[in-house]
Formats: sequence, structure tokens, C-alpha cells
Amino acid sequence: MASVRASLKAAKVAIDDRRYEDALTQVEQVLSLEPNNYHANVFRGLALDKLNRTDDALRPYRTATNAKAADPLAWQGLIGLLERQGQKKVDEYQQAAFRLAEIYKEADDQMKCQSVVEKLQLHVANHGTRAQQRRALDIFLPSNSLYEFIEGRVPYPSETYGKIADSLEAEEKAQINEEIAKRRSRLGARLEQVRRDVRREVLGNSALEDVYKESINWTRDDSQRREYEEKLLSHAYETLKVLPDDKKENKRVEVQELARGMVIIKHPFRLAWTIELEWKDCPSLDRYDITLLKEYMEFFPGDGVARVLRAYLDSEISPFTGTSDGETVSPQKNPTTSEQEFEETAVMSAEDRLVMMMDGVNDSPQSLLAHRVTVEYCHHLQEFEAAVETARKAQRILEGLVQDTGLRFENSLEAINVLLATSLIFYSAPRYFDEAESLFDGLLERNPRLTPGLVGKGQLLGAQGDHAAALELLEAALKCDPEDLSVRLEVSWYRALCGDYKTALEGLEGCFPRIKGTDSRSRRLKAETVHRIGVCLWNLDESSAARKDRKGAYARFLGALQADASYAPPYTSLGLYYADYSRDKKRARKCFLKAIELSSAEILAAEYLARGYADDGDWDLVELAAQRAIESGKTRPSPGSKNRGASWPHAALGIVQLNRQEYAKSIVSYQQALKVSPDDYHSWIGLGESYHNSGRYIAATKAFEQAQKVQSESTRGHVDDVWFAKFLSANVKREIGEYEPAVEQYSAVLAERPGDFGVSIALVQTLVEGAWHCIETGFFGRAAEYARRVIDVCIALAQDRSTAFNLWKAVGDACALFSFVHRHLKHFPASEVKVLLGTNGDSVGFDNLSQLDAVGWHDLSEEQPETDDPAILRRCLHSAILAHKRSVHASRSDIHARAVAWYNLGWTEYRAHVCLSPLAEGPSSKRSSGYLRAAVQCFKRAIEAEARNGEFWNALGVVTCAISPKISQHSLVRSLFLNDRNAQVWTNLGALYLLNDDLELANEAFSRAQATDPECAQAWLGQGLLARLMGEGDQSRGLITHAFEISGASVPLVRSQFALTVFDGLLAGRESQQATSLIHSLFALHQLHAQSRPGPAIEHLLALFSERARDYSAAGDHLVAVCDAAEQDYEVSESVASLTRFAQGKADLARVLLAAGDYEAAVESAETVLQLSATDDADGGATITDPEARQRCRLSAHVTAGLAYYYSHGVESMDEALAMCHAAIEETKEPADAVCLLAQLLSAKSGRPQQGVAIQKLLDTIAEGPSHIHSTILLGVIALVADDLDALDAATVELESLRANAAVADDDLRRIQDVLTTIASLCTSASSDESNGTSVARASERASTRASAEARISVMQHPFHPHGWSQLASLSSSDDAYLAQMALKTAQRAVPPQGPLSPETLARTYAAANRLKDMQSAIMVAPWLVDGWKGLSEMISG
Repeated sequence: MASVRASLKAAKVAIDDRRYEDALTQVEQVLSLEPNNYHANVFRGLALDKLNRTDDALRPYRTATNAKAADPLAWQGLIGLLERQGQKKVDEYQQAAFRLAEIYKEADDQMKCQSVVEKLQLHVANHGTRAQQRRALDIFLPSNSLYEFIEGRVPYPSETYGKIADSLEAEEKAQINEEIAKRRSRLGARLEQVRRDVRREVLGNSALEDVYKESINWTRDDSQRREYEEKLLSHAYETLKVLPDDKKENKRVEVQELARGMVIIKHPFRLAWTIELEWKDCPSLDRYDITLLKEYMEFFPGDGVARVLRAYLDSEISPFTGTSDGETVSPQKNPTTSEQEFEETAVMSAEDRLVMMMDGVNDSPQSLLAHRVTVEYCHHLQEFEAAVETARKAQRILEGLVQDTGLRFENSLEAINVLLATSLIFYSAPRYFDEAESLFDGLLERNPRLTPGLVGKGQLLGAQGDHAAALELLEAALKCDPEDLSVRLEVSWYRALCGDYKTALEGLEGCFPRIKGTDSRSRRLKAETVHRIGVCLWNLDESSAARKDRKGAYARFLGALQADASYAPPYTSLGLYYADYSRDKKRARKCFLKAIELSSAEILAAEYLARGYADDGDWDLVELAAQRAIESGKTRPSPGSKNRGASWPHAALGIVQLNRQEYAKSIVSYQQALKVSPDDYHSWIGLGESYHNSGRYIAATKAFEQAQKVQSESTRGHVDDVWFAKFLSANVKREIGEYEPAVEQYSAVLAERPGDFGVSIALVQTLVEGAWHCIETGFFGRAAEYARRVIDVCIALAQDRSTAFNLWKAVGDACALFSFVHRHLKHFPASEVKVLLGTNGDSVGFDNLSQLDAVGWHDLSEEQPETDDPAILRRCLHSAILAHKRSVHASRSDIHARAVAWYNLGWTEYRAHVCLSPLAEGPSSKRSSGYLRAAVQCFKRAIEAEARNGEFWNALGVVTCAISPKISQHSLVRSLFLNDRNAQVWTNLGALYLLNDDLELANEAFSRAQATDPECAQAWLGQGLLARLMGEGDQSRGLITHAFEISGASVPLVRSQFALTVFDGLLAGRESQQATSLIHSLFALHQLHAQSRPGPAIEHLLALFSERARDYSAAGDHLVAVCDAAEQDYEVSESVASLTRFAQGKADLARVLLAAGDYEAAVESAETVLQLSATDDADGGATITDPEARQRCRLSAHVTAGLAYYYSHGVESMDEALAMCHAAIEETKEPADAVCLLAQLLSAKSGRPQQGVAIQKLLDTIAEGPSHIHSTILLGVIALVADDLDALDAATVELESLRANAAVADDDLRRIQDVLTTIASLCTSASSDESNGTSVARASERASTRASAEARISVMQHPFHPHGWSQLASLSSSDDAYLAQMALKTAQRAVPPQGPLSPETLARTYAAANRLKDMQSAIMVAPWLVDGWKGLSEMISG
């Protein structure tokens, strides 16, 4: 014991001397003996604390406090230790300080207790959280055990509660913001829902309301108490809004009690008053407490709700009646109020009052009462748009209130829905009828006897045209409320709408005396009732006398206007009276104007106005009337409505827009009209015209077809009116180039309306245009048929309208058209044209220019030619000239038509010059004919009449080209000055420069023409001719080919030049394999032959192309014609040129006869050529002076005669054939082909000597020209047949060299491969048999192997050539389908335009693939070959 004391004393001395380690040693000795020694633990804790071992110091202090809980020493040390740790041990510090304060309380030491508590508050305030601070403040509250001991030394509880409230408010706000920030970024989180959830969690667990209540209880300051009451109500209200529905009731009661308490004591807190007013669910506005409303206005005069209430309570529809001294009295209570309660006592207009209400609503966007009051007033003023908008806002406010408070607000919702549904009936009707019906159904389902619902549903059905159903509902409403005057009036009116005018009249007259009041609503009701009485009287007696009676319906209409001059329907009724019975259009128009000015729903007034303006031609006012009707929304009925919509406003608007050429807008207008009235014939017509004018021809055609269908099925219209739709449809088809359907429809219209001049002219013009189109596209027979039909129609038309300019223009065009279809000249109706031209006039204008063209009345007396084509051509052109002369005479009173008539006559004269001058004067004549001079005069007169027409100047430039190039140039330049975007004029100018050898200017002109119109074929042809003159052959051929591709059949020069270009290419070997070019050229020449009388050159060229197409019969006919023409020309002129052409024709004819198998005739023609081209012994000259032409003729004749001799008699005529071949070799400069022919003939003649001669000839030829492939191939074949191994080796070497040459053509390469493969196969087999005597099978196998090797070499050298793969596939020992497929693939890639592979080769490759589908493909590619048919037959049978 003594040692313990000594150690404690030593420890204290050490602590005093600040030797804490020594003190700690002494204390450890004591604690080893007495672990719970109080002073030892205190000294140990102090020493450790001084050594900054705070965590170790806590344990001995806690041991000491546990040992002596009532001793303050250890608690003081512990508090000091915890205080120095700051915010780390705030909670432990609070517990220790509170215990020390209680020890001082037990010791009755107030000073120390207060000191400890104050230090505690200071420390927690500096280092603690808000929650720790609030726990520290709890010591100052009456609920704490220390409060009574230190009362008076600490703050009053109200102050403490205030601090706690402030702390809780800040903490809740921070917590809400923090949680919202965390959760809003979660996937799928919605901000509004996150806010609601967070506020529910925080506010639902808040202790703030209890603090507010305690503050209210303890505070001594009334203003502070009111502040806390406001905070309490606000917090409770916010909590109520976020609570779940099952927990809202108790909180809602609490909030209502708090709010009611504030209202009772008249505390001006807006939230309390708002809750008291807004949460009342009154069925009508008169159930609200007027005193409460007035007190609200008094406390919050600038509030939006107060302004709305002030405007409403002072209005004519306010349910609170006014007293004489300005007081207002509630129907339920009669409190006395001050006269000065309302600040604004001046009477406002309805418009000002509405503006005041709308401003108040905008300032109070969450006030249900303000919106409800405003909706009712808007509905009263029939401001239905504002009523609908405000009611929808009220619905959204109601949804929010229901969600926030848990109240259902059934009465308020019912009242708002009634007002909204009723307003929707009249707002933008019938757009919202479905929504209104849904609202009424919901209201009546909840309360079937709801009078406003029954009335509203009845009005809705009435607006939809179902008057019987509407009357039934209104009568049910009247039974529910028999005293409702408005319902009784509606019942009477709907009886009138149902046709019971007598009963309706009695009901209306019985209700009228009950209408009292002078306000606007009463005046409108009086006017409406009086007007309806007038309508009943108007319809009860429909006689003219009764309706004219000014004391009847007319007086009622005027009476309605006297009651309310702003009511529109009486104006419409008066307008009908003045328009139909008083015949006062001026007054009627004024009435209708006033009606649509007051109400756009007066559709009938707008229609009468529009029709009147349309009769006056004032389309701007028509548009205004139609637009006004459309804006009313009454033109289109709602779905399911029995009312017929009004389509006329849209149709009228479409007419106006069509007249203004606003076609896109008119299309929309007519479509809208057809949506309302799908069977409106005239709207379909207008829609079709709009589509037509806007270029949408297919849509226009469909519209006109629908118009025909509608009118033919209609019972209201006349079927005869369908003709107009057919006529317009024909116009459309004519514009899009469908002339045959257009002609059929015009003919159908004429069948319905015979003699209609406009339709007849349209038919004639369509036939003429169709004829020219047929010429352009190459259908010459159809063009001639159209021309004949023009004559037939014009014969009937000329009987009544012989002075029509268009008639004679069409006749002239039809006659001139036959000059473009030479093959069909025999179909020209000369007698009919003669009769037609002589209709209703003797030599009417026929003598114009007759001194120049010698064409006049005497031409009509000539007899019609029988078969003489030139005479028929002359007759048709003269008829065309006479017809155009009649058109000039017919247009003498119209300067513009006269100019066009001279222009047409000029072109016809020029056409006659082009076609008839060569026949009359011979092909070599260059002098101007009378037709040309007449054409010049015609174009001059056209220019005199209309000098600014570029086409007239262009025509003058064309016809003066051969007469005066200067005049021609001036005319063409003048035309370009008037219109420099005319490509044809630029082309004509380029042609003029080309004819006068100015190539540079010609190139510039043609280039301008191409830039202006890239589709101008003549410009491309001009460039091609220029390129040919400059020696650029390839470029010329490309340009002329392009000109041919883009041109029509009406440009003969393009076709002839294209054929010449192709033939030149064929002669040069450039296009020998282009079958498409050959076919196009052949077709082009056939069209030329059909269009006009072809010259000898074109006829000869056509024969040559026919020969290449293997049409030997046609080629022979053409060549016979060429020879006959040359012979006739020679008989007249005896020129060498004619004789040369005859010899060339005979040489070509001999070749064609040889190909056709007529060998005797071929020999005869060839010998004729040889005789004509032989040397004349008399004078030592030649009959054909051109040596090149003579050589070609003789070579062709020798070869043809040699082959003809051989094929006619075979070996018997071999000597003659060989003689011809020898002669050909001697005369030609390039004898290789003739040598080959001689070698073939020698080889055909049996015997080795002849074969040896043939081989030697071929060897000599190859030595002179190694590039001649045919001689090398023939050498190999003859050497193989003759078994000449030396020649065969030489041929093999040459053939292998040629096979490796990439320049060899595909056909030659195929023949080289065949010969090499055959040589390898046959030579290998023969050598094996002779040397070893092996079996035939083994020899054949070795031959096949050698042949396959040759085929592989061919494949390796030419892998893209199909023939090598085909050979390899056929020689393969195994059935390898891969080789056949490769052959097929390479063949498919070598067909035109990718390659020159022939269809026969492709078909054989398909057949070699040995598959069913490939056999079918082979038949499709070349059905004339047996390979595909044979393979298909074997596969089907096998």
C-alpha cells in the first residue's frame, strides 16, 4: 500500500515537472498492482495525452470514469482530451460534457454546470454537424433534465427552437438537392419523378413540423408565431403533395385545419386563402361564400385571382345580385358589407372585363377558381377559342390538384367538362366533335339526368345533322328541368329542324314573352328567338306571295335585327328575301356582306356572294368570300355527321387560282373540294385542268376519267356533259403524244356532238400532229392513214366553216405529208382533195404567186394520175400549195394569222422545189425553180406582217441559201438576234458556212447549236461532216453515229450519212463484226427508201447492205433498179459515169445471183461486166476510164464467173473456172485472195499434180505476204489432204507463229486452232500406225493426247478465247464439266458489246455444256442451229 502511494506521489511530481515518461513508469507500477486505481488511470491518461498518444489516453480515462462515475476529475480530463481532437470525437465530447454537467447539477454547482454547457455549445458549433448541433441545443429545451437547473442562465426555448428549425430547414434543402443530383443521372430516370421521390423520403421523415409547433407554443412574439404558422402550413402542404395516396387523408385534414385557422383570424397568408378557396368543390359558382371572396380581394388586391373575381362579380352573369348601395349578397347569406369593398365600381364593357380576366388568369396559372370563372365568362361571350384553351388549362390544374391533395373535385371537373364540351361544339366545328361527344358521354354516364350534359349532347347531335336524336335528348333535359327557358327554346327550334314548323312556332312564340332583361345575353336570346319564329313562318308557307309578305317572316327578320344588330343569321335570311323575291340585288349583297362580316359560319351568304362576284367577273372578291367560308370550319362535315359539307368554297378558290395560273394551289383546293364532295363533276374537271396546266399529265388523265365516271353515274346531272371531260382528256393525251387514244376520244365526242367546230378542229390538228409523229418514228403507213383521215374530217367541216384558217392549214399539211411517205403516194385521195379545195369558193386566193409557181385553179381540173408516182407527188404538193393559199385568203383580216399562213405556204413551196425540181429538170440542174422564188416571196410577206419572229427570218435564210448566201447569212443572223437560243438556226448557219467552205465559222456555229440543244441531231451531223472534211475519220464516224442515235426518221440526211459511214467502215475492215451497225444502217436505208424516191447511190448502198444481211432477193431487186436507172441515163446522156455505174451494178448483181444460186444468170452478168470493161480494139481506150473502178469490176466479175462455172457444172467446167481465176490473178495488184481461190479449185480437181501446184502457189503467196492468214490456213488444209509432210511442216510453223500473234482476229484464231488440232491428231495417228504397227485404239489415244496438248497451248496463249476451252473440253478423256463451264463463261464475256462473238458460236458453247438449262439457252440464242435442239432431244429421251 505504501509503495502505491509513493508511486502515485512520484508520478504527480513527475507530471508537475513535465517528465511524462517517468510519470508513466510510476503509474504502470501502480496499475500492475491495482488495475482499477482511479488516480493511477487519471495520471496515466494525462501523461499519454501530454505525450500526444491520444488514442491510448482514452482508455485509462474511461476506466477511471467507470471506477468513480461521480468524480469530476476524470471527466474533466476526458473532456479536455476530446476537445483537442476537434470534429473527430464530437459525439463522445457531447456525452462526456453532458455527464459532467449532471455531476455539477448533483453537486448543486450552477456556475460550473453552465460553464460546461456553454463550452459544449461552442465546441459543437465549431466542429459539429447540423445534427450534432441540434443535439447540443436540446440541453436548452424544457424536455432536457438540465433545463430546470440552469433555467434563466440559458436562452429562452423559443430561441432554441428557432435555431433548430433553421438547422433542419438548411439540412433538408441540402439533402434534397444532393439526392436529386445523384439520382437524376441514373438510367431511365425521369427528373419529375426523381424530385417527387426524394421529397417524399425527406419530408415524410422530417421533424421540422414538430419544431414549428413547439416554436409556436413557446414564442411570446405574435409576429414570430404567425411566421412559424406560415412555415408550418407550407411544410405540411409540401409534404402532402408528395405523400402516397393512401397517406394523404390525415395530412390533408391537418393542412385544411391550419389554413382554415389562418382564414378565421384573417391572417393574410396567400397559401392559406388559396387552399380555402381552391379546395372547395362547389357544383356551381353561386355556392361560393361571397364574404370569403371579398375578403380575399381585400387582402390581395393585386393578385390575379382577385382581378378575375372583381371582373366576374361585377359582370352581367354574376350569381350574386347587387343592392342599390353597391353591396353584393350571396344567395345563401345576407351579410352587410361596406360600400367601398370594391375598388372598381365603374361599369366596364364585356371586352374590358374579358381582358381583365385573361390578365388575371395569366398571373395565376395554377388557380382553378380563376380558370373556372374565366371559362364560364368566355362561354357566355361565345369566345369559344378562349373558352376551350382556358378549360384545357383548368383540366390540367385539376389533375395536379387531385394528385397533390387526394381530393377528387368531381363537381369542379363536371362543370369544366360541360363548358369545354359545349365550347368544342362551336369552336372550329366539326374538328372537335369526337372529343365533345366523348366528354358528354362521360358526364351522362356519371349523371344521366345532368341537364347541361343532355342539352350539350343534343346540340352536338344537331350540329352533326341528327336532329331527331338531338330533339329526343333535349326533351329529356326539359323533363329534368321544365322551367329552363333556354332548354325549352332549343326543343322548339329542333322541332322546326325536324320539319314540325307549326308546333315549333307555337313553342317559340310561347317562350318569347318570358325573355326579360336588357343585357347582351338577353338581347341575343331575343334576336335568336324572333329569327327562328321568322324561319318557321318562312317554311310553313312556301308560296311566293307568303314569302313576299312584309308582315310575315320578313318582319320577324327585321325584328331580330332590332333586338340585336350583331346577330348574323337574320342578315342571311333578309339577303335571301331580297335576292329571290324582292329582286333587289344591291340590298341582298349588302345583307350577305354583313352576315359573313359578323359570322364566317354563314356559308349560304358566302355562297350567294361568291356567285354574284363570279357573275361580275370580280375574282378577287370571289376568293375573299370563299376564303371566309373555309375559315369558318363549316365546309367539311365531321366523320359520322349527317350534314353535307360545302365543297363550293374550295372549288371557287380553285377557279380563282387556276385563272391566276397558280396551279399547285388550285390542285390543293380542288382536292379539298373533292374530299367534301367526291361526286362533284366540275371539281374533277378543275382538278384535271390544274394537273394538265402544271404538266402532270398522267394525273390529269385520271382526273378526267374519274369525272366521266362520276357524271355518267350521277342522277343529278346530265349525261351529255361527259363530252367535256372526254374532250379535255383527249387534249392531255394529245400533249403527251398518245395520238391514237386522243383521236378516239375526239371521235367519241364528235359522235355525241356532231358538227362541233372546236372539237373537229382539235381532231384535225391531232391527226396532223400524229402523222408527223409517225413520220418521226418511222411509221409511214400510219402517217398516210392519218393524213387521209384529216382530209375526210375536213371535207365535212368545210361545208359549214370554209373560212377557218386552221382548217386549210390542216389540209395543206395533210397533202404535203404524202411527199414524206413516197411508198404510200398511191393512197393520196386526189379526188377528195379536189372536191375539198373547191368547197364554197371559186379560185379563192388560188392565184396568189401563180406567176411564180404556176400553181392555180387550173390544177384542180387536171385528171387524177393512176400509177405514176412523180405525177401523184406533183398533185399532192400542188394541192398542199392551194390549201395554204386558201388559208392565206381566210386569214386576211388577222395580221398574225396571215403571217403564219404565208410562212406555211413558203415551206410548202420550198418542199415542192426540193421534190419536184429534180423531176422536171434533171438531177444536175442548179438553177432556181419557180417554187423557190415563190417561197422567198412568201417568207418576205410573213416578215412584213411580223418582223420580230425569228422563225420567219430563219426560213428566209434557208430558202435563199442557194440564191444569195449574203441574204441567207443576214436572215439567219437576224433570227439569232431575235432568239439566240434556237439550236436549229445555229445549225442552219453552220450549214451555210459549210457550203461556202468557211470551216472555222461552221465549226463555231455547230458548237453553239450543240451547246444550246445537245439533242439537235443536225448539229452533230454538221460536226461529223466537218471532221470528215478535215480528215478525222474516227471522230467523224463517232459524231455521225451519235447524230443517228438521237435523230428521228424525219431527218433523211442523217440516215444516209450514217449508212455511208458504216459502209466505209466495212470496206476499211473496221466494222466487219458489228452486226448492230449493219442492222441500223439497213433499217435507216429502208426508211429512206420508203420516205422518198431514192437516188441511184442510196439504192446501190441499200443493195450492198442487203447482200451483207444475206437478203439476196431484196439485194437483187435493188441492183436491177440501179442497173435500169443507169441504163436509162446512159441512153439519154451516153456518159461514161452512167456506164461505170451500170458496170458496177452488174458486177454486184452477178455476185448476188451467185449467192442466191442462180449461176447461169451470174455468169451472164459477170461476162457483161467483162465485156464492158474490156479494152476497145478500135481506139485502144477503155470503156471505163477510172482504172481503180475498172480493176474492181473486172476482179469481181472474174471471181464470180469462176465460182459460178464451178458450182454450175462442177468438174466439167473446171477449165473455165481456172481460166477466170488465172485472169483475176493477172489483173489484180493484190492476188492473194485470187490465189487462194485458185488453190481451192486446183485442190478440188483430183490429182496430186494439181494439189502440188496449189501448194506451190500458196507458198509463193506466203513468201510475198506472210501476213495473209487465209493463205497460210489454206496451205495447212491442202497439205494435210495431199499428205505433203514438207508443206505441212511449213504450214504448222507459220500457223503456230500466227497463233502467238495477239493481232490476229478471233475468227482467224479459231480457224488456226482447228487446223493445228486436226494436224496434230491426224499426223500423230498416221505416224504411229506406220512405224510401230500399233493398234488403232492406241493410235487414236495418242492422237487425242496430241490434240489435247494443242488445245492446252491455245488456252494458255489465249485464255479469254472460248474456242480453246471448247476444244479442250471436247478432247478431254474424262467427263470434266469444269472445262465446259469455263468455255461457257469465256463465251458469255465475248458477246457484243464486250466482244465480237457470234450467236452461233455462243449457242454451240451452250450445247457443249451438256446441261438441260444450257440446251434451252442454246435454242434461245440461235434457234436455227440443230446443236441445241439435238442435245435437248437426247436429254429428254434419255
